[in-house]
Amino acid sequence: MTNSVSSGKALKNPARQKLAFQFFTEVGIIQQLGTALFNKRLPEGLHVSHFSILNHMMRLGDGKTPLSLAESFQVTKGTMTHTLAGLTKRGLVRVEPNALDGRSKLVFLTDDGRVFHKTAIESLAPMFAMLDEKIDFDKLIEVIPLLQEVREILDSNRDM
Repeated sequence: MTNSVSSGKALKNPARQKLAFQFFTEVGIIQQLGTALFNKRLPEGLHVSHFSILNHMMRLGDGKTPLSLAESFQVTKGTMTHTLAGLTKRGLVRVEPNALDGRSKLVFLTDDGRVFHKTAIESLAPMFAMLDEKIDFDKLIEVIPLLQEVREILDSNRDM
């Protein structure tokens, strides 16, 4: 059977391949459950996809083009433009002409956007407290560097 998505060497050990798939399955389910919980805490009409843009700009700085944001989130420019319009309407970002290139625009966080970002994270405190009660939180914290490493590897191999 030919695998049309194969690009390069494959993991030969079936047990390791199963474990790798299980890892991504668990991460995906955690992402779905976390997103659902977070969406319940956001104001009406805002979603984790909106927060993710604010979080991206808080982490990496603002002044990005809509196209670079679309590429970062692996969505179309049209999807990003729509999402940014919602954030702009709520006063969480502002979109300005690029002074260096009049054809493009740049996206900046507003003060309200920064406050919203902080408040949204604080709204997750009950979920964090629940996790802290039910699992060894120190063990959870220990996996962060490994997860960051996986993210960096996947991010640098998007065209795989």
